[in-house]
Amino acid sequence: MKALMFGWEFPPHILGGLGTASYGLTKGMHANGNMDITFVIPKPWGDEERGFAQIIGACNTPVAWRDVSREYVESRIGKFMDPQIYFDLRDHIYADFNYMRLNDLGCIEFSGRYPDNLIEEINNYSIVAGVIARTIPCDIIHSHDWLTYPAGIHAKNVTGKPLVIHVHATDFDRSRGNVNPTVFAIEKDGMENADHIITVSDLTRRTVIEKYGMPPEKVTTVHNAVIPLDKELLDLPRRTHGEKVVTFLGRITMQKGPEYFVEAAAKVLKKNKNVRFVMAGSGDMMDDMIRLAAKRGIADKFHFPGFQRGKEVYEMLRDSDVYIMPSVSEPFGISPLEAMEMGVPSIISKQSGCAEILDNVIKTDYWDIDAMADAIHSIITNKALYNTLRDRGIEEIHGITWEKAGKKVIDIYDKVIADRK
Repeated sequence: MKALMFGWEFPPHILGGLGTASYGLTKGMHANGNMDITFVIPKPWGDEERGFAQIIGACNTPVAWRDVSREYVESRIGKFMDPQIYFDLRDHIYADFNYMRLNDLGCIEFSGRYPDNLIEEINNYSIVAGVIARTIPCDIIHSHDWLTYPAGIHAKNVTGKPLVIHVHATDFDRSRGNVNPTVFAIEKDGMENADHIITVSDLTRRTVIEKYGMPPEKVTTVHNAVIPLDKELLDLPRRTHGEKVVTFLGRITMQKGPEYFVEAAAKVLKKNKNVRFVMAGSGDMMDDMIRLAAKRGIADKFHFPGFQRGKEVYEMLRDSDVYIMPSVSEPFGISPLEAMEMGVPSIISKQSGCAEILDNVIKTDYWDIDAMADAIHSIITNKALYNTLRDRGIEEIHGITWEKAGKKVIDIYDKVIADRK
C-alpha cells in the first residue's frame, strides 16, 4: 500500500511532540510490512533518518519551471533528496506560480518552524502538495495535525484518493478554550473533508465529536506509543547522591499547566528542602514562571535550562527522581512514556490522553497542587514506592509500541479504501 503523508516536523529537528509521534508512527507502520510511505515536510535538514519512508521537502519541490542542469540540482538539494525526484516533480507543475517569491530552482522557501507568517506557509504548503500529489502515486493520503489539512485536502482533490487526518491536538487544547477562529476553521474544514479522522486519545475524540460536530463513526482513537531507546541512552550513568530532582519537560505554555508545577514545588519545599525543581523547555509563560518562583521564595531551588533536544532530553531524565506533567489539556503526552522508559517515576494529570493507557503512574487533577505535592513527596521519601513505580513502569512501557499503533492505522486505511470502492 502506498501512503502519501503530510507532516510539519520530523526528528531530529522537532519543536514538540508532533515530530516524535509522526516519526514513531511512520516507523511502526513500515515495520508491519507492505507499506510504501512518502513523508512530506516543509523543510528537511538532511540528517533525518531514512529507510522506512521517502522524505520530500516542500522547499525542494518546484512550482515553476526552471532550466537547470542535473549537476546544479545535485549541488543544491542532493543532500536532501534524489535530484531525479526534483525533475519528476517539475514535470507536474499545474499552474504558473512565477508571481510568487521563488528561489533559483523555482521552489517556495519554508522556515521549517512556526514563523509569524505561519498561515501563509500553510497555504504555500498546500500549493506544493498539488505538485507532489500529481507526481507521487498513492492509495491513501494522511495529514498530520491542522497545519497540513489544507495540503491533504488539495491532494485528495487532485488524486481522488481518500484522506485520513490525524488530530494530534485541537485549538481547544492549545488555548484553554480561547479558540483562534482561523485555526478552528482550518481544523473543521479538514475534518469535514476527511474520509476518516484519527485521534491520539479518547479525550481528543470527544473534543472532535462534541466541539467540531463530527459523527462518532468517523472518528477512531489510536493512542501514541514510545520509541525503544538505544542501549547507549538506557545505560547513561545516573546520579547516586545529592538532592532529589523533580522535572517538568515541555513547552512552557498555559496548556501544559506550568504554574501548577511551581505551586506544588513551593508546597513540597515547605516539607523537604533537599529537593531541586527543573522546568526544562521554552514558551510564552517562561518569564512568568521565573517571576512566580521568585515570588514564592523558591528561586534558589528552581532551574530553567531552556529547550532540550535529542540526547539532552534523556540526560535530563537520567538525573531526575520524579517526572511530572501537570497539563491542563493534553491530547496525549508522550513525555511521561519517555520518562518511564528511562526508569523515572511519573506523575501525570488526569486531563491527559496518556492517562487512558498508563497504570503505573500517579494521576492527579492538574489543579490539585496539594495532591501533586503529596505525590512528589511520597516518591522522593518512600523508596519502596519509588522502586515499584520505576520497575513496573519500565515493564508497562515495553508493551506500548508504535508497531501496534501502526497496525491499527493500516487497518483504518484498509477499511477506508474498501468503503470507497
